[in-house]
Amino acid sequence: MKNLKTKYMGIELDNPIIIGASNMSNDLDKLKKAEEHGAAAIIFKSLFEEQIQLERLQLDEKLTEFNNLNAEMLTIHPSLKHAGPEKHLINLRNAKESLSIPVIASLNAVNYETWIKYAKLISETGVDGIELNFYQSPSDFTMDAKEIEDQQINIVNAIKKDSTIPISVKLSPNYSNILNFISKLDQIGVDAFVLFNSFFQPDIDVANEKHIKSLNYSNEGDYKKSLRYSGLLFGNIKADVCASHGVFTGADVIKLILSGATCVQGVSTFYKNDFKQITKIKNELLDWMETKNYKNLDEFRGKLSKNKLSNDSLVYKRGQYIDLLMNSENIFGDKH
Repeated sequence: MKNLKTKYMGIELDNPIIIGASNMSNDLDKLKKAEEHGAAAIIFKSLFEEQIQLERLQLDEKLTEFNNLNAEMLTIHPSLKHAGPEKHLINLRNAKESLSIPVIASLNAVNYETWIKYAKLISETGVDGIELNFYQSPSDFTMDAKEIEDQQINIVNAIKKDSTIPISVKLSPNYSNILNFISKLDQIGVDAFVLFNSFFQPDIDVANEKHIKSLNYSNEGDYKKSLRYSGLLFGNIKADVCASHGVFTGADVIKLILSGATCVQGVSTFYKNDFKQITKIKNELLDWMETKNYKNLDEFRGKLSKNKLSNDSLVYKRGQYIDLLMNSENIFGDKH
């Protein structure tokens, strides 16, 4: 019998398919449905710095609303329900208590103090792990790459010292040398890396000459950068690698595990195809393993990583790019 079990962040999973953080992972009914369809774990919707700061501002406004009233008032402090991020923490605890599969929290902060305080509060909800989202979108011309990376390493270090649950770090590919940065985080004991964040980029309405908001799904094939770095990292770090962004089918999952990924996260495919896609992906994976006579994931995980290929392989080198350009007629066909 084929075995899809894997271990991620030290957590036993029945299969490698994880529901990534999104609005649907904040809905307990949807999470239960995902569990019924065979999801291995869920990443609960992120708690954002902006939420925390907005709620703090609203609290300050409430607390000062009656400052000019006379001293005969019994109290000037309002009765506030779920002040600050309390509601998020309550929902997170409720999800953990209601589901039998692992629940991993997601934190997307900015300020050092926020990272430390809320990582600790999240860990106290009973979740199985925390995913730290480093959404690095440079806007400061004065900060160099080392300063940015050192700040983030210090944040992870402080959280690890103050937490007893596993920690993963979800990154963008936009670091000067992401392999070096991941290696530094690996050395301080990060349990896993998630490759990669999906950024919402600005857009412009040319008719009205103003910025517009756009929410774009991932597209099939968007996993290729995750595949590349999974293949480069396999065997070179202690931490697990979870591939994300553009994972739609069983074939995508197979490719990513062959490159060295421990598991995958999906979001867009479940928005487009519902959670029944989990069963379809699992069946496609099992059918392929049957064809290849693999009994478990470890038998082919990392088989096509850089460490497992011959030294003269061009796949992970600049030479592949040159080779493709020099022989482009073999790809696109010679139309002349």
